[in-house]
Amino acid sequence: MKAVVATDYGPPENYVVADVAVPRPGPGQIQVRIAAASINPADVVLPGGQYREMTPLEFPHVPGNDFAGTVTEVGDGVTAFKVGDEIFGQAVPRVLKAMAGATRPSLSTGSLAEYAVFEADTPLLAHRPPGLDVADAAALATTGLTARALFLTAQPKAGETALVVGATGGVGTALVPLLAAAGVDVIATATAADVALLHDLGAARTIGYTDAYPRGVDAAFNLAVPGDRLTRIEQAVRSGGRVLTITYPLPAKERHDIDLEFVLDLDGELGGMREVAEAAATGALRATISRRYTLDEGPRACADFVREHTTGKLVILMRRGCPLRT
Repeated sequence: MKAVVATDYGPPENYVVADVAVPRPGPGQIQVRIAAASINPADVVLPGGQYREMTPLEFPHVPGNDFAGTVTEVGDGVTAFKVGDEIFGQAVPRVLKAMAGATRPSLSTGSLAEYAVFEADTPLLAHRPPGLDVADAAALATTGLTARALFLTAQPKAGETALVVGATGGVGTALVPLLAAAGVDVIATATAADVALLHDLGAARTIGYTDAYPRGVDAAFNLAVPGDRLTRIEQAVRSGGRVLTITYPLPAKERHDIDLEFVLDLDGELGGMREVAEAAATGALRATISRRYTLDEGPRACADFVREHTTGKLVILMRRGCPLRT
């Protein structure tokens, strides 16, 4: 089969599309023919070598966490899925098992490939609703899961104000509509080119990345700034307010009159991929895709993710005949 492959540590410009062996499922696992996959930071950070001491890779390494596709084989003991099921979800490389969910970790052989193997017993895989196409499903896996976790942790109330830093990314473009639908007054950071999109998603106001943040907001969501650089964001929040962040390194709170929480729900305790599917089917979660690529263009997609400003998600479509739109 064809797959995007990192042959050694280095930048995504070094990735290639190569023929590798088709992975086969063992007990409790499923094989999936991948229809679409989206790009995430781990797809470039791990092969980039930043964490090689903690999580050394074996090469060739196939990146890819998010996917949508069709079950083609099931291992012994699998009851949740059968051959022919259309599914989608999120799974991290097996090298990250120690950092994945504590109870039923979602692991895979890498979704930037024609086929991948996944653990079947995890809340991070689900059947794909008929009305959700494969590209949107792949784009919403991690972003939808994270946006829901942030929203449910924050428990926002109608009439509150929220600052969303990193609103144009995959998580931000999924989170802003959730907040707006709850009656929250959303202030979103954006480039000039993304202002119209953010207003369409429900933001009441946008500010530039270097503009002064407003003061006195009820909640701030950090989706982009490193976790040890949150001073400006904390200063934007009123006394008694809250900051929610998803970036590493783990943050240290500077103000003691606010709540600061790092949100990561790999066990699906706040709802897994089934809940993402339900929210997507009702339109509560929306996928924003800025560019689509073929599998042969996979290395370029990974390089674009690093080198260019990305609005929403970058999606790779594996099958011939899948529509490519920009």
